[in-house]
Amino acid sequence: MPPFDQIRVRLPRGARADAVLAGAVFVLVALGAEGQRLRYGGDPVPSLIASWLLILAVCGALLFRRRYPVTVGWFTVLATGAYYLLSSIDGPLVIVPIVVLYAIAAQGRMQAAGAMAAAMVIGVAAGVFVGNRDVNGTVVFMLAGWLVAVVALGSVRHGRVAYAEEEARLRATEERLRIARELHDVIGHNISMINVQASAALHRLKKDPAQAENALGAIKSSSRETLRELRATLGVLRQVDEEVPTAPAPGLARVAELVDSAKLAGLPVRIERTGAERSLPAPVDLAAYRIVQESLTNAAKHSGAGRVTVRIAYGERELTLVVEDDGLGSAVRPAGAGGGSGIVGMTERARALGGELDAGPRPEGGFAVRARLPYGITGEPTKRSER
Repeated sequence: MPPFDQIRVRLPRGARADAVLAGAVFVLVALGAEGQRLRYGGDPVPSLIASWLLILAVCGALLFRRRYPVTVGWFTVLATGAYYLLSSIDGPLVIVPIVVLYAIAAQGRMQAAGAMAAAMVIGVAAGVFVGNRDVNGTVVFMLAGWLVAVVALGSVRHGRVAYAEEEARLRATEERLRIARELHDVIGHNISMINVQASAALHRLKKDPAQAENALGAIKSSSRETLRELRATLGVLRQVDEEVPTAPAPGLARVAELVDSAKLAGLPVRIERTGAERSLPAPVDLAAYRIVQESLTNAAKHSGAGRVTVRIAYGERELTLVVEDDGLGSAVRPAGAGGGSGIVGMTERARALGGELDAGPRPEGGFAVRARLPYGITGEPTKRSER
């Protein structure tokens, strides 16, 4: 026998659920009607047959409530009213229009639900005015209260479902944007470096074959790294069992690889670290790596810099990154002018973590990217690196 926590009760859905509901309501109404008939006596045979036909029709209408909700709603309201006018037995058939009323309100059809509830109250109130002894003002008041409560519960259900759907759409949109940023950073950086290294190899091929060979080796390494990161990023979109990647995730621990790649592309880079290094939350570590990566890519592509300095400062509550170059003062073109979305992507990463990012020309010349990334929940400081 399986453990209790592994037992899953599968409730019927769709048409099967409607069939179960219709059957259960029919049994309840039949038992209630027969119980009162045995206690107070029965109707004439024609009225009895007509009453049972109405019961069958009203309960059977529940089978179509998903396909024709409003039509089924009005049918159950009118047929139930006819049942109470025809039969002297006060059976619980009113349950059916109340169930349909809740379902209509839960679908957000508030005008139809309000009109049906009003019709039911008006119909019962009309019975009071024509002298029906089975109903009075108290019954009308209680029925109105019940119907208002049913419609309100259905409206709340509709609101909760709509909120859950909107939240799911927002999560899907955020995930798509995250994957788009990852693809931009991975492909943009590595392909840019490959482009710069290929240009250097072509330039040095005849004059300095040894340097050209080094550049071609760097291209091979960069393309392999691009494929690896691309597979890891696209693997998020797959729902198949695949081998778990064994390469370390991008983070500041791998920033030296970015520096080596930039140096092979002819861009000297120096790293300066201050503060006690510590283990970072994965989102902060990844964002810091991508910001440095994008900054070096922009410097290699657009600035014509002779030197780049990467400053990494570990504070008590936040990580500060500064990437400065001595280039032309405009490391990237505006995103809206066809110059890509590098700064926009970096800014989104920083803001998503509660931080901020500023990028622009330096007064003394060159370009600077400054980012502040709060730690959130982090580990303890680690031994300071000697790099």
